[in-house]
Amino acid sequence: MKPDHLDPKTRPPLERMMKIHQAIQAGRHPNVPMLSAELGVAAKTIYRDLDFMRDRLGLPMKFDAFRNGWHYTEPVDAFPTMQITEGELVALLIAEKALQQYRGTNFERPLLSALKKLQAAMPDTVSLSFAEWDKTISFRTSAEPIVNLKVMDSLGRAAARRCQLQIAYRKPGTPKAESRIVDPYHLANINGEWFLFAFDHLRRDVRTFVPARIQSVKETGKTFSPPAKFSVEQRLRDSFGVHSGKGEHRVVVRFSCYAADYVREKRWHPSQKLRELRGRDVELRLKLSSLVEIKRWILSWGGEAKVIAPRELAEEVRLAARQIARNY
Repeated sequence: MKPDHLDPKTRPPLERMMKIHQAIQAGRHPNVPMLSAELGVAAKTIYRDLDFMRDRLGLPMKFDAFRNGWHYTEPVDAFPTMQITEGELVALLIAEKALQQYRGTNFERPLLSALKKLQAAMPDTVSLSFAEWDKTISFRTSAEPIVNLKVMDSLGRAAARRCQLQIAYRKPGTPKAESRIVDPYHLANINGEWFLFAFDHLRRDVRTFVPARIQSVKETGKTFSPPAKFSVEQRLRDSFGVHSGKGEHRVVVRFSCYAADYVREKRWHPSQKLRELRGRDVELRLKLSSLVEIKRWILSWGGEAKVIAPRELAEEVRLAARQIARNY
């Protein structure tokens, strides 16, 4: 959309600052009342533009009390601008829309604040209507995780400050929570779900915890130093989600022509290789450290997926399918 040049109040900041620059460059020694009247905006807007030009763009500006106006203390060849392409602006707007998945979490406010600061700091080179973007782009999560904001805030602060925690954690299928002493290394949002990677002093190993299952959090008063070798990226390199193991499984799954198009449309894992088969079927090959999550994923495809290897995964899927059939 084109900027509105008729109404001064909607004139982009860059256009105003260019006019201020031209007035100073011409030796007119403009001041705030003069510029406010010429540009049709409030004096505080002009003050803000002048501050930005001097402090953020680094222009050699100085107020001459004798001439009652601004001038350049040295030659300025061209007006400096912060260039942003339309594609970059679109990416920024999409990032703002993506914040919807963080609504209600303690990450929403700082993320939104950071984006607003970026928006305010950039002179406009492209003018788009945010209202129109609300109608054309959206993000939706079908199963939104239930997050205890107080717990999330405590985990985030403790991970940042390296504070040891005592948590009450309830594992799936168990009626009561148990106390754990943990060193919180890293909070990660993976596929829309939050996970805490922490050293569990009871198990003497790094474990993955689901914040939604943490019922209470308390600092022990101790601090820790995470090991230099710890890396979430390395830990999850051969996992199909967040469950990492110590095995090495070569997984081969065959998909029917109906499901094949959906499989081709996504990159499911860094190790994946696709092989086209007769009749538009497709074969997916993966290298994984654990079979826990891949089994659930294969079952979600129903009869459109068939495990070719390894044999143990095929057997687990077969037994699960039998149990599903018995339930119905």
